[in-house]
Amino acid sequence: MGISVSDVDLSAARDQVTAALLARRVPRGHWEGRLSSSALATATAVTAIAVALREGVAVEGGERLVRDGVAWLVGTRNADGGWGDTPDSTSNISTTALVWAALTFGSGSAVADAEASAAAWLAHASGGPDPKQLAAALAARYGKDRTFSVPILTMCAIGGRLGPTETAWGLIPPLPFELAVLPRRFFGALRLPVVSYALPALIAMGLARHRRAGSIALLSRLRERAAPRALRVLERLQPENGGFLEAVPLTSFVAMSLLAAGERGHPAVTRGLAFLARSVRGDGSWPIDTNLATWVTTLAVNALSAGGSPGALDERARARLRTWLLAQQWTVEHPYTGAAPGGWAWTDLPGGVPDADDTAGALLALAHLDAADPDARAAAAAGVAWLLDLQNADGGIPTFCRGWGTLPFDRSSTDLTAHALRAWTAWLDAVDVPLRARIERAIGRAVVFLGRAQRPDGSFVPLWFGNQREPSEENPVFGTARVLKGLLAATRYSPAAQAIAVRARGYLLVSQNADGGWGAAPGVPSSIEETAVALAAVAEGERLDAASADARRRAVAWLHTATAGFTRFEPSPIGLYFARLWYSEQLYPLLFCTDALSSLSHTTRG
Repeated sequence: MGISVSDVDLSAARDQVTAALLARRVPRGHWEGRLSSSALATATAVTAIAVALREGVAVEGGERLVRDGVAWLVGTRNADGGWGDTPDSTSNISTTALVWAALTFGSGSAVADAEASAAAWLAHASGGPDPKQLAAALAARYGKDRTFSVPILTMCAIGGRLGPTETAWGLIPPLPFELAVLPRRFFGALRLPVVSYALPALIAMGLARHRRAGSIALLSRLRERAAPRALRVLERLQPENGGFLEAVPLTSFVAMSLLAAGERGHPAVTRGLAFLARSVRGDGSWPIDTNLATWVTTLAVNALSAGGSPGALDERARARLRTWLLAQQWTVEHPYTGAAPGGWAWTDLPGGVPDADDTAGALLALAHLDAADPDARAAAAAGVAWLLDLQNADGGIPTFCRGWGTLPFDRSSTDLTAHALRAWTAWLDAVDVPLRARIERAIGRAVVFLGRAQRPDGSFVPLWFGNQREPSEENPVFGTARVLKGLLAATRYSPAAQAIAVRARGYLLVSQNADGGWGAAPGVPSSIEETAVALAAVAEGERLDAASADARRRAVAWLHTATAGFTRFEPSPIGLYFARLWYSEQLYPLLFCTDALSSLSHTTRG
């Protein structure tokens, strides 16, 4: 059966977006994308470089970098006087506080005006101008997770925004940096107040706070004795290019904190500052991360293959992509997280860390590129086992580390679990019998986890995507669409998956806006990304029932209008990065539209 779309030629639209996506490849044949410039990243980089110059540490072009960065920040202020994470984001307390701190290192009347507006915005958001009120507001925003509240306060203290030095550092909660010297196997049980990826910040900021505010007598002696060993751990965690996780904010926080702790000669400072100097953009801004090359490449391969036909990629292109993707698999234990060999990170750069989402995406892409290739089969077996070993006791899949369990980026997540389901089922018939048995058991446990995590309205909330226009900043439409795809892949192996999928698909259908698009939830303004992701899931789930023809027709019509006939793809800041930081990725709307139109053409054939 087919659908009737009177004003859109689906075949032509699919060919159009496919050609546009193929044209976005880099010369090596894969995709890199472009992350939005970030006020948050720019503020942290400016501060790290400015503090280094103040401490007499040389940074190539440092004065220019600070000057241009401050000018970019002043020029991207929101109308309400605050700043959001991207130029298209609403103002938030975290980014506005960081920009306020960074403006300390600027000069001139425009900077003074921006400082005043930032202070006024923060006083309103915090309930008053007292630094204690700002500290309390940040604590309320992040709760027991200190991964980001402590860095913000640390930077404000370094910038002189929390009052006199003797009291400013006392407003910052201490971090037990001395625990970093313990074997990694103990970290899950220790219930650290930061997530696993933030160990460099734990060390650097914990040390800075200890040396600037002191610790109680016995603990002070213990910490000073542990400091040299903790700093050696920090040095081992830093990749060769200096960028922790390829992330400008994390690298900046580490550098400025080590300088504040009196460690201006530590190698992590020199390497981190060099990374920041290399990462700046021509307009004086910084992105939140260098790139998502592996992630967007796997999304592209999987979108181009969603229609069941790999014809968009010729054999030479497929071979180049397969070779490139195989080269991104980690074949040694990762020094940062201790992850075993077999996983993939989000980038091809040395700061990437193997994680569940990118590993699942890579496994799906390899299956589409050539599941019969011996090298691909061997890599897939290792990747499948890597994901199996990551599965938590509750049946869900976390981001980086099994068993940590308390903070968002370490506990099981619905979207990651669904992505693992798709990857496991893609390779289940190609692996040996023992591994196949492990996959079948894991699928059952994962489906049980998803059943428990499903909300009463049928929705699922994802980890890596949100929406600032949704009251809770969540994105149940995006999460439900991603989980639905995983459930559909699992129905062959788990009868329980279909009932969960029916409820999920029902949520998507009732969440469609009157204009035909989807936002993060019913009534939230529609976006290209959310509409395309929801449409792809609804199209793929057509076999569950035949009730979605009108929904699909209206969604295609909305996308056609929103993209000016599939020629313009403006990104929205719906991506969630570490510690609830927002970003947009230039390729997302094009990638998701390609996936949706490919899926739609597949379900309407025959």
